Amino acid sequence: MGRDMARRNLVRDRFDRAAGYERAATVQRVAAQRLFEKLQDRLGGRKPARILELGCGTGFLTEKLRRAWPEAEIVATDIAPHMLERARQRAGEDICYRVMDAANPDISGPFDLICGNLVFQWLEQPQEAMETLEGLLAPAGVLALSTLMQGTFQEWRHACAMEAEGSGTPDYPSTVQIQQWQVPLLSGMWDSETCVQTFDNGHAFLRHLKETGASLPRAGYHPMSSAALMRSLARFEAQGSVITWRLAYGCFAKAPRAGVFVTGTDTGVGKTFVSACLVKAWGALYWKPLQSGLAEEAGDTPTILSLTHCNPADCLPPAGAFQAPLSPEAAARAEGVSIDPASLTLRMQEPERPMVVEGAGGLMVPATDTVMMCDLAAQWGLPVVLVARSGLGTLNHTLLSLEALRRRGIAVAGVVLNGPPNEENRKTIADKGQVRILAEIPFQPEVSAKSVEQIAAQLPSWAEVNDTSR
Repeated sequence: MGRDMARRNLVRDRFDRAAGYERAATVQRVAAQRLFEKLQDRLGGRKPARILELGCGTGFLTEKLRRAWPEAEIVATDIAPHMLERARQRAGEDICYRVMDAANPDISGPFDLICGNLVFQWLEQPQEAMETLEGLLAPAGVLALSTLMQGTFQEWRHACAMEAEGSGTPDYPSTVQIQQWQVPLLSGMWDSETCVQTFDNGHAFLRHLKETGASLPRAGYHPMSSAALMRSLARFEAQGSVITWRLAYGCFAKAPRAGVFVTGTDTGVGKTFVSACLVKAWGALYWKPLQSGLAEEAGDTPTILSLTHCNPADCLPPAGAFQAPLSPEAAARAEGVSIDPASLTLRMQEPERPMVVEGAGGLMVPATDTVMMCDLAAQWGLPVVLVARSGLGTLNHTLLSLEALRRRGIAVAGVVLNGPPNEENRKTIADKGQVRILAEIPFQPEVSAKSVEQIAAQLPSWAEVNDTSR
């Protein structure tokens, strides 16, 4: 920890002395604009009332936040006091400026928006930092970050590679490493872009690093000799004095309310039984947004009432109920009606109380003529509980479903395996799918209120499911 603090102090001092930052920070301006556009899109038109900015620098992003949301309370922070003063000059006095280390935010939430432009590459434990920041987010709050990634300054690194010392530029995280910077219960994903910048010569590039405070070499690096530096500069200039920047952007959102979206790897996998167990275990509300197949059965809502003996008022009515045992979209069409997407808004009764939302069929089942079940999961922002069979054939279905969720930036609370225990399948799904196994439910000879009560007693509590450090 002492080494980490010493390193952060060095970073702070370099940025404090970066007098030429405003003039030199071209890519930093580009990244601030891109991140701002992405966080605006993620907010979806909502106006954040309280904003925390990490590593505000000289205020490129701060200024945009103030212009977009003049009524918001903005707390702009940076580890370097002189940077904060420059941000104040740029963005104005009606912002709270505070010296703070992004790795150890000593501030109270909640915030509707937490953002930081090109700061995470300086943190020793970015995953832990994200988990801490998640705890400062309000419901539906957005965490928006950008960072440098592997491939940045690759031309300079190649020019230095022939020397024994090599380049002193930091070892920025790879795509794989950045994709692992996730908080399980936040929906969202990382994406990337490449920027190219041309310098007059090698000395101009090195001067740029100093002017932007980025000249601190990686830990343990021993500077190369003057002769080695001159040879590296010559090779760099022979390649055109061009520098590549690789930028990663991550925008994540907290669920707007307590609850989960229950889906399955396919039809008949046990979603309703698992939903009943979760309702019983958590004292949760229940909502089946779209119900089909009523010509052959009473429907899932009456089943939940029967299996849990919950208060009927705790089972919210479906937005659409249809007779044919088809997908909701096809069943509605068979009755000559269509499902209004506007009716499929997330129910917000008792938002601090968990709500179990049960999907229809699997992720790729059409809900309307334009919306799939996975689209609803993404729209509502609830973490998903994926119900899967435990036996033969489950690996392909389960891992494909997890991949579909992750590609859409949908948070995954965990997997519930239904059927005879299968340790090999359990381990493979947990390891290859990078997911928590919330429960393994053995075969139930009889589905009843008693069996639901027994299984519910073995399930993790809502607090345990919400524990992102697990």
